[in-house]
Amino acid sequence: MSRSSKVVLGLSVLLTAATVAGVHLKQRQDLQRLRDGVIRDIERQNRKKENIRLLGEQIILTEQLEAEREKMLLEKGSQKT
Repeated sequence: MSRSSKVVLGLSVLLTAATVAGVHLKQRQDLQRLRDGVIRDIERQNRKKENIRLLGEQIILTEQLEAEREKMLLEKGSQKT
C-alpha cells in the first residue's frame, strides 16, 4: 500500500471515529436536556401549587382584615352617638 493511501485511510478512520463519538455525545446531551426539562416542569408545577395556596391564604387574611376594620368602624360610630 502506498503512503498516500495509508494517510487517506488513517484520516478516514479518524474522522469516522470522531463523528461516531460526536453523535454519541450529542445524544447524551439531548437526553440530559430532556430529563432536566421534566424536572423543571415538575418544579414549575410545584411552585404554581404553592403560589395558589399562598394566594388562597392571602384572600382569607384580607377578608378577615376587612371584617375587623368594618367592625372597628362600627364600634367607633356607635361610641360617637
